[in-house]
Amino acid sequence: MPQRLARVMMPMHLVGAVVTFIYFRFVDYTAFELGHRLTPGEIAYFVVGFVALGALVWTLAAWWARPLEAGPPPPGPAGNLARRRAVHLPLALAAITLLAWTLAGIIWGIGWPLINGTLVPVRAVRTVFGITVIAGSASVTLAFLLAERRWRQVLPAYFPDGGLTAVPGPRMSVRVRLMGVFLLVGVIPIAILGMAAYRGASTALAAGPNAEGVIGRMLTIVGFLVVVTTITSGGLALLVSRSVAEPLAKLQSAMAEVERGRFDVRCPVVSNDEIGALTEGFNRMVHGLKERELIKETFGKYVTEEIRDEILAGRLALEGELREVTILFSDLRDFTTWVEASDPRDVVRDLNAYFTEMEAAIRGHGGLVLQYIGDEIEAVFGAPVAQSGHAERAVEAAREMRERLAVWNAGRERAGRPPLRHGIGVHTGLVVAGNIGSIERLSYALEGDPVNLASRLQSLTKELHADVLVSGTTSARMSGGLPLMPLPAVRVKGRSAEVEVYALG
Repeated sequence: MPQRLARVMMPMHLVGAVVTFIYFRFVDYTAFELGHRLTPGEIAYFVVGFVALGALVWTLAAWWARPLEAGPPPPGPAGNLARRRAVHLPLALAAITLLAWTLAGIIWGIGWPLINGTLVPVRAVRTVFGITVIAGSASVTLAFLLAERRWRQVLPAYFPDGGLTAVPGPRMSVRVRLMGVFLLVGVIPIAILGMAAYRGASTALAAGPNAEGVIGRMLTIVGFLVVVTTITSGGLALLVSRSVAEPLAKLQSAMAEVERGRFDVRCPVVSNDEIGALTEGFNRMVHGLKERELIKETFGKYVTEEIRDEILAGRLALEGELREVTILFSDLRDFTTWVEASDPRDVVRDLNAYFTEMEAAIRGHGGLVLQYIGDEIEAVFGAPVAQSGHAERAVEAAREMRERLAVWNAGRERAGRPPLRHGIGVHTGLVVAGNIGSIERLSYALEGDPVNLASRLQSLTKELHADVLVSGTTSARMSGGLPLMPLPAVRVKGRSAEVEVYALG
């Protein structure tokens, strides 16, 4: 990590050194003597000061980065220090750079003049200003922006589950960032050009007859400074704009993925400012949407998609309502004998395969499977969403169930397994439909005599030797497109009057 920090920090110190030279060479050239011959003492002082500042910067940067040497820590309190240091690394490098350039201003603006006896307070202030404010501000800004840009590629690994913006400590908000760049690209260049113009005018006045040449030189210097400050300001503006625009672009791209129905997308959080908070909020929102979609998909395994969407939209009254529906009961024949002769695991596997085939037929015609009871299926047509032609839909579903069972049995026989038979009863009537159960657990159910009669019809299939029986009430609701053969009226348990029944041909 220290090597990476060095690679990040060296260019910005170089830029600061170039800015310092240009400032004292062309702008405030009377504050700091650059053209005189250096003495051995001055060279030694410069070397010692430079080495001391370099060692200070390296030591502080290495100390700050030491918890990051091992890479992203595992979850838990033990990694909190590393995560805090990771969040604030760019700001820490900027603070270290500011300290270094402040000390540089003191060392060369005050320290050396004080040692060699040439200290002039006004010149000392101008020198400190040029080194610390003019050159230091550019270096500090570059330190932050360059370190942040490189560190954003690593930072998300420290927060795989989010929470970056919850880390305590200072924050470089977008407003502060933009205001700082405005200061650098607006105010400071103007101040430099103003200082250059003032120094040039003062020199021209002192030159007397040679003022024209001085003014020409001043114009050259001002033009050069315009180019330099424009390039520097443009570079800083580009860096800060990218630091804001790039995470927003990634967020926009992630939003487009969510709009296309992808809820596994996650946008990396790379800062603890407003954009980072916005990104974390987006990730939480997508996580919530993913959970809602999972609930929706799971719910869709219990009801049809149409019913699911109606319930989730709040357009269904599930507290109980009187409604005419068609009820279908289906039951396997000789189930107990089959179970006793089979391995329990084979029974469960075959039951699941059977139920899958039967439910596909029921759902395909708009029905809702209310429950599986052992080997029995209870389904309803016309609730909870009202349907036209629910009686005919139920009988069509029963016919498809018979066809699917025949195809499924053919596969079982080829595999050497015995075929299965079932009986289906279908009846139409008024029931109370709604949520029934305890406070903790509810189920959508039907209550009323038509439910019992549909179940009795299913039981009568054994006695009447028919696999599908339809009540006269259901037959009366149909358009006559399906072949129904009338059977003698029967008396069912719990009813005094005989029930008209039909067998599906």
